[in-house]
Amino acid sequence: MHYLYHLIEQYGLLIVFANVLAGQLGAPVPTYPTLVITGAFAYRGQYPLALLLPVAVAAALIADYIWFLAGRRFGRRVMSTLCRISLSPDSCVRQTESIYARWGARSLLLAKFIPGFASIASALAGSVGTSRTSFLIYDGIGAALWSGLAIFLGALFNDAIDDVLTVLAELGEFGLLLIVIALGIFIAYKWWQRLRFRKSLQMARISVDELNTLLQSGQQPNIIDVRATDLQDLGRIPGAKTITHREIDTFDFDAPIDGEVVVYCACPNEASAAMVAKQLMRRGYRRVRPLTGGIDAWKAAGHTVEH
Repeated sequence: MHYLYHLIEQYGLLIVFANVLAGQLGAPVPTYPTLVITGAFAYRGQYPLALLLPVAVAAALIADYIWFLAGRRFGRRVMSTLCRISLSPDSCVRQTESIYARWGARSLLLAKFIPGFASIASALAGSVGTSRTSFLIYDGIGAALWSGLAIFLGALFNDAIDDVLTVLAELGEFGLLLIVIALGIFIAYKWWQRLRFRKSLQMARISVDELNTLLQSGQQPNIIDVRATDLQDLGRIPGAKTITHREIDTFDFDAPIDGEVVVYCACPNEASAAMVAKQLMRRGYRRVRPLTGGIDAWKAAGHTVEH
């Protein structure tokens, strides 16, 4: 543990850069404790306080810009990948779309303070065509606010942090073991949270070809689009009714109780669609199925959309 303590003292800036970069790229590692601890060290003059903030901001910007470029090149597909890497529940796409649709690039100012938002906001910004200049300005300011607060807290509570580190150092290898166990518990909890969420959404689904066959045969199931408003404007499955993100918990639905209902979105594992389907089933509807692959699978199959 003494070795780790001195490692942070000597290579704090490098550790901060690597930790923030990995965290913002989606690795399941906590970054705030590192910033708080190094903030306390910098306050005591062990390395320049004025250099710590730029290092943290630079690491965050590099990681975010990588996801921004990925979003520009691959579109919404990259957000599904990012959700899996970050261990965030799949509903993070829905949440991010809702916030970004309302505030645009300005939402990046507080993105890193919102659980499940920061991990995919950069990719979403790239996929919806946010300008590079706007992205870098707002994301840079947001990264400075986020890391600056952690560094400030470290400086403010530097005595208490020093006491904790001293106790861990005195515990020797047992102290290091506690840190490893705490990190393991954090990652395990995130995995358990994600698995529980996905298990809650398990239900029968309908494929895009099955839905297209129903429509071609003259049958008209009740189709519900639960994407954000700006995404719905880009095209919907013919005949789809829309539910905005503000109505997802309170929407009215007056279709026949025994009718076929298809719900679709554009998020990993049809998370938002499955949540709405669960609500409808609780209201008494039994023939409710999310659309496998959502609107992206529908378009990829070459089926028509309406505006």
